Amino acid sequence: MSVVLPLFPLNTVLFPGGPLRLRIFEPRYLDMISRCMRENSSFGVALITEGREAGGTARTTVMGTTARIVDFERLDDGLLGITARGEQRFSIVDVKTQADGLNVADVELLPEEPAMEIPDDLAILAELLKQAFVQVGTAYGDEPPHFENASWVGMRLAEILPLPMPEKQQCLEMENAVERLRLLRERLDIRQA
Repeated sequence: MSVVLPLFPLNTVLFPGGPLRLRIFEPRYLDMISRCMRENSSFGVALITEGREAGGTARTTVMGTTARIVDFERLDDGLLGITARGEQRFSIVDVKTQADGLNVADVELLPEEPAMEIPDDLAILAELLKQAFVQVGTAYGDEPPHFENASWVGMRLAEILPLPMPEKQQCLEMENAVERLRLLRERLDIRQA
């Protein structure tokens, strides 16, 4: 399905189901956020490949994730703070820059990754995530964990592990949840007993 999305280039990779906290201060993004809140619509998040988050223009990866605002607050420094949740992966077809500097992208929404069982040889990754969730679980709000789902486990691990951004992007772009888990097991250098 093809849609038009306002695009928020960031130095981070957002995964479906993942949390995103942002401080908003640029007028183009304040306008975008208020429009998204008013219309209950989403915006696109894509990893910056060239340029900066604040000011000026930025080039991004071709694949990103839609984000929906789930909460907002006025921060101590007077700026707007938002919490968004990743929803659906997309592929950018075309990007136009508006007069205010906001990038607007024509995107193809990608199908949701099917739930897959975790193979026995990768079950240790689900166990590691369960242990990590004691520390990071609150960032996911009321969303129940899905430790049996290879897609969910792989995306959560890719979010929380200290991987370089290009590797996180590679995990986002992978279309096979089990292959993503295999890649993450390699990165963690976990040997089978």
